[in-house]
Order: sequence, then structure tokens, then C-alpha cells
Amino acid sequence: MSGNRISVLVVEDEALVRMGIVDFLEDQGFRVFEAENAEEAIALLTKIAEIRVLFTDVDMPGSMDGLRLAAAVRDRWPPVQIIVTSGHLRSDPASLPENAVFLGKPYDPAVIADTVRRLSL
Repeated sequence: MSGNRISVLVVEDEALVRMGIVDFLEDQGFRVFEAENAEEAIALLTKIAEIRVLFTDVDMPGSMDGLRLAAAVRDRWPPVQIIVTSGHLRSDPASLPENAVFLGKPYDPAVIADTVRRLSL
């Protein structure tokens, strides 16, 4: 494990959005991994056991969207905390895995950092 730093996996297909939140979270002291789709995210989760928080967008290309990714992570890696975001979808608790948090876009990066910290307690 990387000291006491919280490891976060950011999954976002829009490169500029992903780079912005990754840079912000790194500046906040988090260890951040990034993926542009669910397949990359699952590969990283398989390799890197210290990932504690998944931050994923809903709308992504590929075999699964962010909601399906969140459900797969909850099933396969139950200790991983999940934050789901979307600019098109509004929070429907029934569509989120148990204990997942929904934050709509546009989001305040400071709220994301605070949510990661809260979920990691």
C-alpha cells in the first residue's frame, strides 16, 4: 500500500474532464489511477489491490456503462467505495449499487475530494 494515501480510480471517457479531476485529486494528496472505460477500470482493479474508491461517469463507450461498472465493482470488490457522476442522469437510488453516492455534473472538484475522504473513513 502507498502509505496512508487514499487510492482512487477515476473512470471518465472525456480526456480533458478526466485530466482535470485526476490533477485536482492528486493535488489534494490522493493516489490516483485513471481509465477511460470500464474494461480498463476492471483491469486496474484486478492489478492494484489498494484502490479504495471508484469515481465513474455513467456515459462511457464500450461493453458497459458506469452504472454497470459500479454494479460489477460492488459485486467483485465489495470494500471499494463508489461515486457515480453524470450530466444527463439524475440520481435514482434504485439504479445505484448499495452505498454508492451520486454526484451530478457539473460537479465541484472539492466536493469530490470531500466525498472521497468521507467514504474512506
